[in-house]
Amino acid sequence: MSSAPATIEIPGYRSGTWKADPVHSEIAFSVRHLMINKLRGRFTAYDVTIVTSEDLLASSVAVTIDLASIDTGNELRDNHLRAADYLKVEKYPTMSYRSTGIRRTGDGWAIDGELTLHGVTRQVPLAVEVNGFSPDQWGGQRAGFSATAEINRRDFGIDISVPLDAGGVAVGDKVSISLEIQAVLQK
Repeated sequence: MSSAPATIEIPGYRSGTWKADPVHSEIAFSVRHLMINKLRGRFTAYDVTIVTSEDLLASSVAVTIDLASIDTGNELRDNHLRAADYLKVEKYPTMSYRSTGIRRTGDGWAIDGELTLHGVTRQVPLAVEVNGFSPDQWGGQRAGFSATAEINRRDFGIDISVPLDAGGVAVGDKVSISLEIQAVLQK
């Protein structure tokens, strides 16, 4: 990570270790289904740790997601996604992300990092928006972040392909990932 100081002021910015508040956070995904619409889902069990440094560019992020917690609103589909055709959660119970650097991008930020999924690790950048820092009504401090990324599931060895009679496949290769994180400063 760069040791150059951040050149932008973020109102209320505080250094420290932050944990995602699962009641006010969401890790979600979407993927093209039957080539005509997007299937959406989320993960309900995860651990997100954000360490904000005095020098913003020296900050870091670590995320671990329990893949068995996948929720698309359909139990039959969720069980199929957990099985050998897709996530193989018995063999690969978690997905993880570890930042390797933070950089400024125009009017936003990017976190460079490594995503490990299905036993494969690849570089995946996250486009990040810092939503703000604020005291909460319980005497603590909160911070909000939005992040997005797009991966190709085949890059991670999830390569099931069910062709459709009309052309295309049942499930698209590109998976959009979004994180809405409200984090609490740890004491």
